[in-house]
Amino acid sequence: MTSPRRNFMSPISWDRVVENLPKCYTTEACLQSKPHMDGRVRNACQQDKTGHLGLKISKVVVVGDLAVGKTCLIHRFCKDAFDADYKATIGVDFEVERFEICGIPFSLQIWDTAGQERFKCIASAYYRAAQVLLVAFDLSDIESLDHSRQWLEDAMKENDPHRVLVFLVGCKKDLLSASECKRMEMDAITLAKAMNAEYWSVSSKEGENVKDFFFRIASLAFEASLLQELERPNGPMTRIGEVVNVAGTSQSVYENASKRSCC
Repeated sequence: MTSPRRNFMSPISWDRVVENLPKCYTTEACLQSKPHMDGRVRNACQQDKTGHLGLKISKVVVVGDLAVGKTCLIHRFCKDAFDADYKATIGVDFEVERFEICGIPFSLQIWDTAGQERFKCIASAYYRAAQVLLVAFDLSDIESLDHSRQWLEDAMKENDPHRVLVFLVGCKKDLLSASECKRMEMDAITLAKAMNAEYWSVSSKEGENVKDFFFRIASLAFEASLLQELERPNGPMTRIGEVVNVAGTSQSVYENASKRSCC
């Protein structure tokens, strides 16, 4: 297996600045519908109580069946590119994307995992310490939606369900007519509610909803991470996501950058 790609030091793009909580895709299946971040988060950012120096990062793990569009979704957001002839992910891969949220630098470490059964034992080691689980399915394939619950259960075995934000995302929206998409989304929203997930539909080919989707993820992950630190009883304020656990070992992201090798 090739080593995961790394993109640690890319500058924050002017269009990655987030001041307000991006709206949800649909109110029928959203984690929270409020238009603004928690007041405690805004106050902490304004008063610079977030450990402004140092890396702030949340780990996003993307799971789902083979060929549902996981890699294309990530590439559309990270590279603004779409390749219909992509190669299937072998094991795991990841990208790091930088944002500025309420004036604070923040990053998403986005892990792309293989959907093949033979790579599950490898990929599952990278599920650990996720702040966000993104369960992807193909809107044109009902079986991939049915499998979403099992993918979530597998990923949750490595995480605390009370500390993970869950998103269910339907990919390849461009392959369906408006009426077909609406029918499929009804089933997806029902499942999203059962999974305690926020539901989104996207098209990586057209770029539809992709940017808004990742902005929503980054904003909710930032808010959840900072609230967790603010609510720590009598403990010192630590930097958001300062340490990321990879395959059970606690190391800083920068340390892992130089040490990670093939599986």
